[in-house]
Amino acid sequence: MVSKSYSNLLEMSCGDSVDFRQPFKSLPRVVTSPGLISDPDWDSRSDDDSVGSASFTERKIIVANFLPLNCMKDEAGQWSFSKDDDALLMQLKDGFSDETDVIYVGSLKVQIDPSDQDHVAQKLLREYRCIPTFLPSELQQQFYHGFCKQQLWPLFHYMLPICLDKGELFDRSLFRAYVRANKIFADKVMEAINTDDDCVWVHDYHLMLLPTFLRKRLHRIKLGFFLHSPFPSSEIYRTLPVRDEILKSLLNADLIGFQTFDYARHFLSCCSRLLGLHYESKRGYIGIEYFGRTVSLKILSVGVHVGRLESILKLPSTASKVQEIEQRYKGKMLMLGVDDMDIFKGISLKLLGLELLLDRNPKLRGKVVLVQIVNPARSPGKDVEEAITEAVSVAERINVKYGSADYKPVVLIDNRIPFSEKIAFYAASDCCIVNAVRDGMNLVPYEYTVCRQGNDVMDKHRGFDKNHHHTSTLIVSEFVGCSPSLSGAFRVNPWSVDDVADALHSATDLTESEKRLRHDKHYRYVSTHDVAYWARSFIQDLERACKDHYSQRCWAIGFGLNFRVIALSPGFRKLSLEHFLSSYNKATRRAIFLDYDGTIVPQSSINKTPSAELISILNSLCNDPKNDVFIVSGRGRNSLDEWFAPCEKLGIAAEHGYFVRWNQATEWESNYSSPDREWKHIAEPVMQVYTETTDGSFIEPKESALVWHYLDADHDFGSCQAKELLDHLERVLSNEPVGVKCGHFIVEVKPQGVSKGLAVDKLIRTLINNGKTPDFLMCIGNDRSDEDMFESINSKACSSAFATIPEVLACSVGQKPSKAKYYVDDTAEVIRLLKNASGVSSQQEVVSQGRVSFRHVLDYVD
Repeated sequence: MVSKSYSNLLEMSCGDSVDFRQPFKSLPRVVTSPGLISDPDWDSRSDDDSVGSASFTERKIIVANFLPLNCMKDEAGQWSFSKDDDALLMQLKDGFSDETDVIYVGSLKVQIDPSDQDHVAQKLLREYRCIPTFLPSELQQQFYHGFCKQQLWPLFHYMLPICLDKGELFDRSLFRAYVRANKIFADKVMEAINTDDDCVWVHDYHLMLLPTFLRKRLHRIKLGFFLHSPFPSSEIYRTLPVRDEILKSLLNADLIGFQTFDYARHFLSCCSRLLGLHYESKRGYIGIEYFGRTVSLKILSVGVHVGRLESILKLPSTASKVQEIEQRYKGKMLMLGVDDMDIFKGISLKLLGLELLLDRNPKLRGKVVLVQIVNPARSPGKDVEEAITEAVSVAERINVKYGSADYKPVVLIDNRIPFSEKIAFYAASDCCIVNAVRDGMNLVPYEYTVCRQGNDVMDKHRGFDKNHHHTSTLIVSEFVGCSPSLSGAFRVNPWSVDDVADALHSATDLTESEKRLRHDKHYRYVSTHDVAYWARSFIQDLERACKDHYSQRCWAIGFGLNFRVIALSPGFRKLSLEHFLSSYNKATRRAIFLDYDGTIVPQSSINKTPSAELISILNSLCNDPKNDVFIVSGRGRNSLDEWFAPCEKLGIAAEHGYFVRWNQATEWESNYSSPDREWKHIAEPVMQVYTETTDGSFIEPKESALVWHYLDADHDFGSCQAKELLDHLERVLSNEPVGVKCGHFIVEVKPQGVSKGLAVDKLIRTLINNGKTPDFLMCIGNDRSDEDMFESINSKACSSAFATIPEVLACSVGQKPSKAKYYVDDTAEVIRLLKNASGVSSQQEVVSQGRVSFRHVLDYVD
């Protein structure tokens, strides 16, 4: 029975796995049986059926749903294949060096009989450097036409199943198929990986779980992912029941690419709102901090292969076709639309805009023609059929209403035509309109611009002289990924028929000089930002994102789709009980510093009062004459004083060390001058304004500080308000002796020079001056403020204040980047360490008392 929880789906689909953590010396044979993978051959490479033979060749592994191949079956039943030179995946090779070994992993667009799969796989590998996945027919249907096209594709294009007849509700069985398919892809990728220096580049929403499967096997794999479709806003994305699993999997990549900043911004918002992650921009690069790893984001739209388009333009057949089209529509303004047949391309809206244009401008009737080329639908469905019917109906209505025997305003080409014929239409058209209501990129405007530029051969065929100025006019939807890069286009809201009609009218009214200026601007961008530039830039950023792979220690945690790798500094390791007790036993004088919230009391605990067990442990530690124990907390002294009243010998540093008390018998003291309250009268009214305008925020007044909390506020709005408040407070308090800092969902104002690090430094200095120099320093904490303690205790131990370097155990709670050298998993483990230490102290006290009693007996006998 399959669990409804997806946290264990990865384990369910993996079965027995091979340890891939060591670098590969060679590659396994190509295996074609679905779901199987051969054991790697670690020591030798033989035969020509393995993936490559050049051990030192730079290798790029391109993974996508479909291989860039054309497939045909002859009359004898034999399969033949050829490269699809128009496929983006084939064209991106131009961005790599000639020495690069490029291997493709993906499915074929046809089903191959299992008996032929072995032969076909060897042929594809040998001749085209392609490794086919051979998904079973049923799995392919559920994976691609099911989960990808019925669940992800509509959602990523902002379509929600509001009611049963308007979309497909989430189907768990389809997601399980998605997991299984991604697992098969991962198995095939592992066959292609030669060394840890190989780069794996995964493409599009079909394979968003692949980073988790690959990272699980190779922790230091160079892994990039590029999303060609839109990424929806967090309000849309969060409706996906498996939202966290997909986000976490994408974050197992080193670099994630998006077509536009809008898509990247939506992704960042989802990571922030759903996973609580933080991101920042450093020197122009956006990075998300994810368990010690920095996951980089790349924002660069895909380009076209200019050389490929120009080569087709040079063909005599293309030139003849251009002349034929120009002759057919001579004396008319030719507008062109080229779209896939799906519900998001806005074909009907485009036709309605033309209808309104002809209705408002009778003089344009007979002078404007829209040729709409409709590419076949990639996936069938009721919505697609309805879109086709609607487009045909609108086109027929326009032609009946405004057409004549020798004039049709709309020419609908809904059959498959050669790519060279599309190129000819591009070159011959005066205007191109892309009116999609949502599209990831859409390269039609780029292709149109290159084709309108033409070349010498095309110009000669068309009778243009060398001084001829090329022109083009573009109308582009605001909701298309290419729109931001085409600043000379008419941008329209496709949902507004008036807006589309106005743009069409403006296009008919442009002067030749305006057309030329717009065209030149677009061509400069398109020709310099081609597909090779895009691929080269992405790989360069991937190499940069992976440069620290071998300078960090990697720890794998989490099960199934919650798997992730934690990257830590090489010296960072878990504090074992054995090592702790050994160091504790050897010490003759100990100083122990403990944070409170999140360290000895769980962060999630509603009741922050220390337990009776904790009080007992602290008393046992404090009763050991070798120990000096301190609670170092950001909390106020009144709360700490009340909670730890039973611990008479416990030292407390409250409000980050502003107030210090060595034990209950001593008075609270402060190393700072008596607090000047004037700055509070300035800061508190400012904080109050932000509290009133930010739901969920509140002010925590302390004796020495003011803290503005926004943990319960809207994540994005709270962060925005916190930055604004920080800037506001810094300005109004610039002449006051205080500092303003942002912390974990807080903005704090406190006197300058107050920190846990300085407090610990002063406590250690006082111990040394009082002749209690410790040879064992322990410090445990869990958040940013505790990093000051770790830094202070490490630097103090190496200073001249100590005759001999003491044993230092700076320990972070949780595996995360830290200045501490050790970590423990959680507060329960902290309590376990302290409990064992208290047990050692109690035993030593008993032994010590026993020795004293024995000496008294000896003295008495004497």
